[in-house]
Amino acid sequence: MNIIVLSFLAALSVGLLVGALFTVLDFPIPAPPTFAGVMGVMGTVLGLFLGHQILLRVIG
Repeated sequence: MNIIVLSFLAALSVGLLVGALFTVLDFPIPAPPTFAGVMGVMGTVLGLFLGHQILLRVIG
């Protein structure tokens, strides 16, 4: 597997572990628990990716 897939799997694993830990300890989740919050995070990640791609085309 390449490093990108491994980093995605690691991030997913840590997220699942933290979510389970927050549930067991009955802590509130430190993020919006709505679909809009998830979309905001996805938009940030996609914007980072697109910005990186644009910079690669302009510079490289």
